[in-house]
Amino acid sequence: MTSLRKCTTFLAGMLLAAGALAQAPAAKPFTLMVPYPAGGPSDTIARTLHVPMGKALGQSVIVENLGGAGGAVAAQKVLSDPADGRSLYQGSANEVILAPLVNAAVKYKAEDFRLVHPVSTGVMVFVTRHDLPVNSADELIALARKNKDKPLTYGSVGLGSLYHLILEDVQQRKGVQFIHAPYKGNAPLVQDLGGGQVDFALLAYNPAMGAMAQQGRVKIIGQLGAQRSELLKQVPSVSEGQELKDFSSYTIWSGFFVPKGTPEPVVARLHQGIVATLKDEKVREQLAAQTTAPAATMSLEEAASFFTSETARYRAVAKAIKLQPQ
Repeated sequence: MTSLRKCTTFLAGMLLAAGALAQAPAAKPFTLMVPYPAGGPSDTIARTLHVPMGKALGQSVIVENLGGAGGAVAAQKVLSDPADGRSLYQGSANEVILAPLVNAAVKYKAEDFRLVHPVSTGVMVFVTRHDLPVNSADELIALARKNKDKPLTYGSVGLGSLYHLILEDVQQRKGVQFIHAPYKGNAPLVQDLGGGQVDFALLAYNPAMGAMAQQGRVKIIGQLGAQRSELLKQVPSVSEGQELKDFSSYTIWSGFFVPKGTPEPVVARLHQGIVATLKDEKVREQLAAQTTAPAATMSLEEAASFFTSETARYRAVAKAIKLQPQ
């Protein structure tokens, strides 16, 4: 009986161990947290990448959407999860760097995250109502100087967003004045541009916006960047003019983050999977169809340096324009 009890105990232990292994972190899928509702630009990028990334990692990657507070709700959720690499955050300067600077309710800071690798870069364009009498960024600045008594109105996707910061920087450095109209998202802002309720905006280009321009409902008068994007060759860069040459280095990018303190081998594995995914030709084609370019390959050290530099840069702009958390 003693031997039987020992055998039974041994088998029970083995079963418990097997069950524990099934629940171990290594057996869990990765969760990619998108900080906006399904259907938006961030969600589209995530759903382009998650399946091939899962193949590269040898384990599934599940996309989860959690909107709220300009991306801060999802960011806080990832930071509250175990720092084991299973929970990733898809973010940009807007959510990771700027949200804590503009929203007093946000308690995290950029340093609480580690950028594993940027994944995409977009094209930022100046969009105007169809009848605004300008056809270039230089003409936009000239009109603003002329209309000092009736400042032009510009829309952004929110107070403290990257687009808001850039245009506040433009006003300060170029000596012009605009009236800011914050919106809750890209879609309602572009619709109001089409209806003439707002004079102009600086936004990430998307195919729907391009369709509106072709229909004559809005005008796309320029793009940020040192040169024209390969994905939008017909739109001149501000570097081709005079007024906004100094603003050509601004870019809109997104990346995959993990909480600070995630084990180095885990981060290295994720980094390897992301790099492999971004080299996939089908992925590159799908991103290009969205007028989005895959990010250039970076080492972990280069990604860390890039994130540190971007954080310092946007904090300096926020300080220069006296942005206060509300």
